[in-house]
Amino acid sequence: MQIVCSDLEGVFVPEIWINVAEKTGIQELRLTTRDISDYDVLMQRRIEILAQNGLKLKDIQQVISGMDPLPGAKALLDWLRSRMPVIIVSDTFTQFASPLMEKLGWPTLFCNTLTIDDDGAIVGYQLRQPDGKRKVVEALRQLNYRIIAMGDSYNDISMLQKADAGILFCPPENVIKEYPELPVTRNYDELKTHLQQVM
Repeated sequence: MQIVCSDLEGVFVPEIWINVAEKTGIQELRLTTRDISDYDVLMQRRIEILAQNGLKLKDIQQVISGMDPLPGAKALLDWLRSRMPVIIVSDTFTQFASPLMEKLGWPTLFCNTLTIDDDGAIVGYQLRQPDGKRKVVEALRQLNYRIIAMGDSYNDISMLQKADAGILFCPPENVIKEYPELPVTRNYDELKTHLQQVM
């Protein structure tokens, strides 16, 4: 019995914060876990930038509502889900995810939660659990599932390493260089071919 555990942003949908950066013109919001491996450092800086610029949850949600899955993402996800269960394991937040999950056909999502103040400002976040991606894989393996994992960034590495088969999808060169043991796929055709080989 197999389960696929996959990252969300960069695999099935564009990076949310990069889209926010493009809409607001705040270039520092383009930084993601492809650039900064410490997620807490990254999130605390994002929260500071939002406060400095008076941006609130509704502003981020407005950007997300205009986003679509990456071209071909839903077809690949539908193909995968017809063969085995798929769990999206993401560092995004429940307050961000719904519009994108709807466009992907409501796959199962494990993610985190934002802390919002009475004025609608993002003031903090709560992880589902530390290193949650790795722990999902470990828990499912204890239930005797074989795990195929997919991701693109530093925050996916521990999940990919703990899986029975870990696959990088369109990762940046710095991640490829640091983790040469992980196979790299650069488009959905390559990913599908590799998935068929490891299923």
